[in-house]
Amino acid sequence: MSELRVRFAPSPTGYLHVGGARTALFNWLFARKEGGTFILRIEDTDVERSTKESLDAILEGMKWLGLEWDEGPFYQSDSFPLYKEYVQKLLDAGKAYKCYCTAEKLDAKRTLAMQEGRKPKYDGTCRERGVLPDGRPYVVRFRAPQNGVTSFDDLIKGTITFPNEELDDLIIQRTDGTPTYNFCVVIDDATMRITTVIRGDDHVNNTPRQVQLYEALGFPVPQFAHVPMILGTDKARLSKRHGATSVIAYRDMGFLPEALINYLVRLGWSHGDDEIFSRDEMIQKFDIHNVGRSASVFNTEKLLWLNAHYIKNGDPERLAALLLPHLSSREVTTLGGPNLVAVVKTLQERAQTLEEMAGRAVFYYNTPVSYDDAALAKFDKEQLLAVFAAVTAKLSSVPANDAAGIDALFKEVCSENGWKMGQVGQPVRIALSGGTQAPGIGEIVVTLGVEETVRRIQKAQEFVSAK
Repeated sequence: MSELRVRFAPSPTGYLHVGGARTALFNWLFARKEGGTFILRIEDTDVERSTKESLDAILEGMKWLGLEWDEGPFYQSDSFPLYKEYVQKLLDAGKAYKCYCTAEKLDAKRTLAMQEGRKPKYDGTCRERGVLPDGRPYVVRFRAPQNGVTSFDDLIKGTITFPNEELDDLIIQRTDGTPTYNFCVVIDDATMRITTVIRGDDHVNNTPRQVQLYEALGFPVPQFAHVPMILGTDKARLSKRHGATSVIAYRDMGFLPEALINYLVRLGWSHGDDEIFSRDEMIQKFDIHNVGRSASVFNTEKLLWLNAHYIKNGDPERLAALLLPHLSSREVTTLGGPNLVAVVKTLQERAQTLEEMAGRAVFYYNTPVSYDDAALAKFDKEQLLAVFAAVTAKLSSVPANDAAGIDALFKEVCSENGWKMGQVGQPVRIALSGGTQAPGIGEIVVTLGVEETVRRIQKAQEFVSAK
């Protein structure tokens, strides 16, 4: 058996969509599982819509997800001479012909066919017409078989059969001499020795035309696996109106690549009831035959759950490095402040995204300039001042790195004054962070340091006194 070779072939006319990322992932996993080769090909023949920005975003998204390619990236635009060579081969063999029908004439034929209840396909006017004098514009059409059927065995959907009478003579070269999508794909896949084509099932209708081209050119026909679409919660095809669809957008929202990869692999593929997979486990367990035939619904809540799992169990040093851009976007500098790794350790238990973690980390580096008035209003002014005074008096006697000792200190303050923990802990949390949503008091004090903790409590004390 020849070496397995698969490819991911995005068009640089936009960002890397999560649907495209899943297709790339399935190809990558299949190659890694079978010891094959994963090829990246950029289908940039749409010169007007292809941009460097889109190309950079695709490559950046692939690298961020860790979907490293073995060969490429190759660019279709570099292969125009090759495509012309194969168009000429089909013309010379009588398997393609020049079509001189104008766009207006073709539109009229389609309109008439639809009015008569016929399928609006090309009627073969130029199929046996022969070559007209030079100078008249033409396209090149593939001479498709008109009888019988074209079938292929799909690794996901099973055998798919198309009656040839429903397929018209495909244009393979436009009037300006540029090749068309279906023709380029066949030449690329054949010359790159692609053995398995894994792609979205929106390409199913292209496949019989491509199979006919492979056979006409004498190329081996690869295996096909058409992956069902990803839908939004309203069961419509996933789009921007459902939220972010760009891989890089998820990175910028604070998702981890391992969480997005884990989520995407479960969109349409399963291994029992397992939900969480390391990259090595995905490679070991992935089977293209276990990809379902039905479309999958993108569920942001499930993705958030997975992301929270990976943050909670992540390496604090790595998370700290990933958190920095999210803090910078808030104009927060960590210089001179608490150790960022220590900050992450206090927050990773509860954060769903790095963006959320960054928002909760701000108070560590920026002393509160205001306080949650509604939360403070729940406490008597004199009691607040008494709490702040009692806590600051005790703090100097506790080692700065002893969270357990600090927690014990608060219990001691409560015991000595007949207060409940909520009467002490919540006011101090507000004094240190400005609000009520913050880590445990012991964690905060250890992270900020006793000196900074006392300074902040005294500042809150002055604020309350002045009210």
